[in-house]
Amino acid sequence: MLYQEYYSEKTLPDGSIEAGLDYPDDFSFGWDVVARIAAEEPQKKALVWCNADGDERIFTFGDIDAASNRIANLLLSSGISRGDRVILVMKRHYGYWPAAIALHKIGAVMIPMTHMLTASDFAYRFAAARPKAIITAADEGVMGSILAGEAQAGASMLRWCWGKRHPSFRDIEEEMEASSPQLGRIHTLATDPMIIYFTSGTTGYPKGVIHDFSYPLAHIPTAKDWQKARDGGLHFTVAETGWAKASWGKIYGQWLVGAAVMAYDFDTFDPRQVASVINRYGVTSFCAPPTVYRYLARKGIPPMPTLEHASTAGEYLSPDIFRLFREKTGLKLHEGYGQTETVLLTADFQGDAAPGSMGRPSPLFDVRILRPDGSEASAGEIGEIAVIPKGGRKAAGIFSDYLGSSQLYSYAWRGGAYHTGDMAWKDDDGIFWFHGRGDDVIKSSGFRIGPGEIEDILSTHPAVMECSVVGVPDEARGQAVKAVVVPAPEAEPGHMLEREIREYCNARLAEYKWIRQVEFRDCLPKTISGKVRKAELR
Repeated sequence: MLYQEYYSEKTLPDGSIEAGLDYPDDFSFGWDVVARIAAEEPQKKALVWCNADGDERIFTFGDIDAASNRIANLLLSSGISRGDRVILVMKRHYGYWPAAIALHKIGAVMIPMTHMLTASDFAYRFAAARPKAIITAADEGVMGSILAGEAQAGASMLRWCWGKRHPSFRDIEEEMEASSPQLGRIHTLATDPMIIYFTSGTTGYPKGVIHDFSYPLAHIPTAKDWQKARDGGLHFTVAETGWAKASWGKIYGQWLVGAAVMAYDFDTFDPRQVASVINRYGVTSFCAPPTVYRYLARKGIPPMPTLEHASTAGEYLSPDIFRLFREKTGLKLHEGYGQTETVLLTADFQGDAAPGSMGRPSPLFDVRILRPDGSEASAGEIGEIAVIPKGGRKAAGIFSDYLGSSQLYSYAWRGGAYHTGDMAWKDDDGIFWFHGRGDDVIKSSGFRIGPGEIEDILSTHPAVMECSVVGVPDEARGQAVKAVVVPAPEAEPGHMLEREIREYCNARLAEYKWIRQVEFRDCLPKTISGKVRKAELR
């Protein structure tokens, strides 16, 4: 398999697995993976795409390679070259894949963005990234926001649109057809910036996270060991291309291990349609955020006989849903953990981790729980999740800088380790358990309280549809635990329900974790990626 040329594993005396990457100084996913597979197996399936209207497109590696060469030649002839920044706002359109590979081949920096951004959101990112061009899928609202954001930021860039003529955007499909499908290799380095993702901005303004050309290789364990994507299989990750989850599950690791990727293009999520896509195309491995599994459980989980493996990451998922999914499909859900700044750091690789845990560290990384003084925490002790470089060098897959904020990057890398800002603890079996964001940890009466455990209990109350827990100022305790609740439609918010919720939860919590306040809201403030803005709640 191709990935084995870059990735090696060995079993240590204690039975654990250690892995390493070995790649040339000029490694490029566009040339060394896509172009190579296209040359050796041009008819090998790369992408299966369909949309909610019933349209379907299937692409081989030969197709992707030729289309990416056409786009690359178009960009080069338009003055875009190595190091230039190009934004992609492609939703789930099939054009994302050849466009991304084209940018990798010419050494331009790809900046994926979600279509859900407002004009002001675009303006902030345009000002921060200073892009030379933007390519977007056809959507009048999105294109209007792009133009308005460009005006707000005082920016100017080349604009292409895929799928529809627009007076302010060039037609990329028409222009690429006039371009040559032949392209000679362009020199790039593995240390060059390859991709910039903006974080979701849970605790502040979104940060631009820069990854270099070694980043795709670090996703080999993501696909091979966690998602169980396989050669000849079809992997389906539910994600929009504007988020890092697309890199985790829709292109790099999957193609390296020989799997094709499934893309379902929709605007309104329908869990029954997702299950239908899995069955219609014979999806073998599936990864989705907990929200998707909740919807499937609510609507009824249908038989999915071709599915061999399922995984999830991103937020808490009730043990009841784990149990129900296994009862209906025979498959255990495998959880994983990582950040926009990283690839997969921990996961339930072998299926032996309890539901709700983060699993064990990836074989690529030395992941530890650290105390504030930098020493390693004992089993059961809460500390910060950190990645220690092996051999004294930054590991592939860990970001190379923050856009325009090297000082912030240096702080994240203090003390010879990358500090994630996330808190966790490790049990006696070496399983990691998430405790909460460092910024979200509540300090009450000398105790450090992670909101996640309280939210887990709170979410099981039948009157609670959504919830979030934060710390609020309290004269006696420093901070008090406050629950912000979106009540279920049939619930009647008021003093009686508040008391009922507090008594229900506090009977299941240690006294120092007791909920002291409950606030009812119609909705929770969220980032565009769906994460609750706890800073705003505080």
